[in-house]
Amino acid sequence: MPGYATRHERVPVGGHVYRLRVLSDKQQFSDHDGHSSRLGISSAQWSLFGQIWPSGRLLAQAMHRFDIDGKRILELGCGIGLASLVLQRRGADVVASDMHPLSEPFLAYNSALNELPSVHYRQLRWDVPLPTLGHFELIIASDVLYEPAHSQLLASVIERHAAPNAEILVTDPGRGHSARFSRLLEAQGFELTETRCPMDDQDAPPYRGNLLYYSRNGARVVV
Repeated sequence: MPGYATRHERVPVGGHVYRLRVLSDKQQFSDHDGHSSRLGISSAQWSLFGQIWPSGRLLAQAMHRFDIDGKRILELGCGIGLASLVLQRRGADVVASDMHPLSEPFLAYNSALNELPSVHYRQLRWDVPLPTLGHFELIIASDVLYEPAHSQLLASVIERHAAPNAEILVTDPGRGHSARFSRLLEAQGFELTETRCPMDDQDAPPYRGNLLYYSRNGARVVV
């Protein structure tokens, strides 16, 4: 027995329905070997990776339309990895990353469930450099600024892994930490553009979602 319960969910993105295995609820915790605890994942945070959140849907919708030609793409804090699955279907050069020990098997399962090749995955702690990860022209994330310390941690990851001509796309539900994050990226030479975006296939203008789009050295907005 895995020690946790799952269910299947169907999420439409760009006219295609993605089938996803997710945790059945947010009240679960399974860390028999203490791996999650050693990574700093508390019992309250443990189940968060295994849900489809509104910001994750928003990022997936954006990735259905985003210009990906010639770009190496990194998803930070991928969780279930819906946005990476959308990019994989489009033939993108995408790497999904998270530090949760179950993100990789869930992503592999969901890739197979949608008849896609497994998305390339790297376990990534934001506070531990990983030089072999390399550099990316596009870095994406959804709802990753939910604690004060995350602004600095995320900015440091971007500093290590963003290419000179880079774009950063973050969906944020307005938790209050994006202003500091934007200042940190401005110090790295990024310019911010906020863009409204549909939350799902039925969302009509004016759209409900908000994207934080950062570009450096002439990268252009295509959202």
